[in-house]
Amino acid sequence: MERARVEVHGSQPICHGAVGWWPVGGNDDPGFADLGFARLDTGRATRTGDPEVIYGAGKSPEQAVILVAALRRAHPDRPALLTRADAALRAAVALAGPADQVIIDEEGGCIAVGPLPEPRGLVTVVSAGTADAPVAAEAAFVARVFGAGTRRVTDVGVAGIHRLLAARADLDAADCLIVVAGMDGALPSAVGGLTGVPLVAVPTSVGYGASFGGLAALLTMLNSCAPGIVVSNIDNGFGAGVFAARVARRSAGGAARATESAT
Repeated sequence: MERARVEVHGSQPICHGAVGWWPVGGNDDPGFADLGFARLDTGRATRTGDPEVIYGAGKSPEQAVILVAALRRAHPDRPALLTRADAALRAAVALAGPADQVIIDEEGGCIAVGPLPEPRGLVTVVSAGTADAPVAAEAAFVARVFGAGTRRVTDVGVAGIHRLLAARADLDAADCLIVVAGMDGALPSAVGGLTGVPLVAVPTSVGYGASFGGLAALLTMLNSCAPGIVVSNIDNGFGAGVFAARVARRSAGGAARATESAT
């Protein structure tokens, strides 16, 4: 693929060819950058501690490149994250960006450009079956980009509960758990009954007809008898990853502050 040229004429960034990188312009009003086709929320990191993330579905490769470049320009010390990125979007951004700063997760359909923050706290992503892996991978990748350390525990669904019990130490070691399951969606209840670690459950659309594209798993999780479980939207590994990273970061920060106070 040939590198492209991005030029700025007035307020409109124009991408020549397949992809482009620096510079990307726009009218940088306080808190957002007007790119013509999008208004990038450059002030989100100031308000929430985390920058805006680009949802790749429905975007062209050219738009994805311009948005990622604009995020990097607004937050040079943070990675720009593109989720739900198909192969064409990932290839365009990877080709346009600095090779040593591009991190791709093909399984989770994500790409990040820029330096990863030092990990604080630990998020463990637990998935029921291998069919749930793409959502679990997205959750783990997002949590890492958002500043948490991550660990994966895979294929421990309730049909073979002994596999979950063998991973008990991994559950207890986490600052926050993400539990991903389709089909009947029973895994979060099982995990929630084994540990008191904060837990966000993610239903997936994996399953046969009466699973209704993940609705059955969603309802199971919402009706869990194990207390202390919060539930994400169907297939929303991104939202779960953000939530879990924030919990883990604050947990690690609280532990550090407690240590400082004791010394």
